[in-house]
Amino acid sequence: MGDSASSSSVHQSLGGGSVADLLLWRNGSGAVILLVSSTVFWFLFERAGYNLLSFVSNVLLLLVAILFLWAKSASLLNRPLPPVPNMEVPEEFAIKAADDIRVLINHVLSIASDITIARNPIRLLQVSFVLWAISYVGTLINSLTLVYIVILVSLSVPLVYEQYQDHIDDKLNSTSKVIRNISRKIPMPVSKEKKYQ
Repeated sequence: MGDSASSSSVHQSLGGGSVADLLLWRNGSGAVILLVSSTVFWFLFERAGYNLLSFVSNVLLLLVAILFLWAKSASLLNRPLPPVPNMEVPEEFAIKAADDIRVLINHVLSIASDITIARNPIRLLQVSFVLWAISYVGTLINSLTLVYIVILVSLSVPLVYEQYQDHIDDKLNSTSKVIRNISRKIPMPVSKEKKYQ
């Protein structure tokens, strides 16, 4: 088992907030709620054949009908109206979301520029491999199943790593040394720079 210093380093590397508490099961009720709700949604949509669009529209229809009946009965029985919050998106949230999206788009555009203008073959191979891997995984499993697997892995891997961090780090270090030794034995081609006139 890891000590408290390694435990806090795992917690800090996951962001140190409520998400880290959730992923490390320190917020047990939240982790159970996430696990059970994702399992129920996966079962509803994947196994029972329910459609996401029809599910969302049925839930919204039920919510609107309940609120309408509550408001009508409240006016007839002289009771308070249903507590509906002010439904507005704050301007600060919209600006921060737009700024985050802008940073992501600029990063993607810089990668595209690096491939097309700078003609970086390594970056082209990296992007091609990632896109091929996404395409290959997409042919094997459904997107919803992939999201479900990601949730299950994100709820289990940090917890296992936190508990067995020393053993995992030792195995990864020995594996890294073996890979480095093998890669040193592979002859690398000598690059010849072209002279431009």
